[in-house]
Amino acid sequence: MTLRSLYARLSLGLFVLLVAVGLVYATISLFALRSYQASLNQELNRNLAMNLVADQNLVDNGELNFDELDNLFSLYMSINPSIEIYLIDTEGSILSYSADPDKIKRNSVSMAPIRRLLSNADAYPLLGDDPRSHDRQKVFSVTPVPSASNVEGYLYVVLRGEEYDAAEVMARESQFFITSAWAVAASLGIGLLAGLAVFHLLTRRLTRLADRVDHFQNQLAADTPRLSNPAGDEIDTLTSTFERMSTRITLQLEQLQEKDASRRQLVAQVSHDLRTPLASLQGYVESLLIKRDSLSDEEQTRFLTIALNESRRLGRLVDELFELAALEAQEKQPVPEPFSLPELIHDVVQKHLPAASNRHLALSVEGDMTLPQAYADLGMTERVLDNLISNAMDHTPENGRIELTLAQADDAVTVTVHDTGPGIAPEDLPFIFDAFHRGASERSSAHAGLGLAIARRIMMLQQGSISAANHCVHGAEFEVRLPLAATVTTHSHNNNGS
Repeated sequence: MTLRSLYARLSLGLFVLLVAVGLVYATISLFALRSYQASLNQELNRNLAMNLVADQNLVDNGELNFDELDNLFSLYMSINPSIEIYLIDTEGSILSYSADPDKIKRNSVSMAPIRRLLSNADAYPLLGDDPRSHDRQKVFSVTPVPSASNVEGYLYVVLRGEEYDAAEVMARESQFFITSAWAVAASLGIGLLAGLAVFHLLTRRLTRLADRVDHFQNQLAADTPRLSNPAGDEIDTLTSTFERMSTRITLQLEQLQEKDASRRQLVAQVSHDLRTPLASLQGYVESLLIKRDSLSDEEQTRFLTIALNESRRLGRLVDELFELAALEAQEKQPVPEPFSLPELIHDVVQKHLPAASNRHLALSVEGDMTLPQAYADLGMTERVLDNLISNAMDHTPENGRIELTLAQADDAVTVTVHDTGPGIAPEDLPFIFDAFHRGASERSSAHAGLGLAIARRIMMLQQGSISAANHCVHGAEFEVRLPLAATVTTHSHNNNGS
């Protein structure tokens, strides 16, 4: 588990939240406890100042007895140091007190809280100025002296004096506060463990889903656009993968639409190319049947020859369709083997020489005749060369020439078929290997053929390649690239050894 996982982030967030809650709880509890203690202290001792005046006979014949006041100061400094007694005048100036003189910081206290408490005895906790500090306030009890009807000053009793503060500090460090702190820590710890358990139950299914999605993501096709991996948790991973999958689905939908459009176009082109020779064949046969008695032997022979050529043409097209369909469905798989490419080229050229001579075309082979062995399917490679030579002969005018050039390039051997025909229109080059594609010079012809589409599919199955370009002088040239047998054998040995 890393901090990038959702469970770790939730756990860390819960820990921080519980610590914050604990601190807030401790602060509020301490403040509430102190407020409660102050309220309780002031409530219990709100008449303390009045009782001190009555019990200690501080007022004699309507006047304040200062001797008894001094005795009171001395007495309470001994028996109850938790309170401090001050005598103040009506303006709040301190006249006398029971506290340590070295610790008195004020000469007067504010009269506002004193007047408020005297006017409303239930207004507690009410804090008054602490003479031992310039800014601290304490709960207090107060009464006018010598009487409420004859106010000469006030007996101001601070209920939480210096001794009380010291005792409170000690109490905070006592076992009670330590036990309370441990109780709070234990509660927060139990809450943390419970939260972690709940988070684990909530996130384990999400974690499993993220792992499955990540595994699926690694199996995506190599052509799928890749998005940057987010440095986040499982939700970020799922979001990224969803975007990647949606991109892939969109791409596949576009490809399906393109394939559907291509299929429709292919069906239309196949229908046209099949209908043309079929209609011609049917027309000549019907004419021969209808006019058989009126046609001479030469005319009947001509009609039969044309019908035979059209049937052969139709047969070739059907064969090509079946061959391309088998290649596309990968029903025909190559059986590669080492062979001599110059020998294969020589055999193929010899096969096409009669047809080239009949068309007054020169067919020649050039280049390196000592090439190392190629590694491919011999029959399929011969089929590709047949298609390229036939295509070149169809596009080369009389007295033209077709050259096959052999060469070695890096870890492959190449065959270049160059003709002296009109070349390929630049706008047709990207589509030259598409099935039934008609170039600018072919659109008026009856048949576009599937030879180049078959050649490209065969080369793809053989881990080779085929490309087309216009020659720098004139004509078109097609290059076939096949892997070397030695290179394939070396790679195979390395893979087996590893």
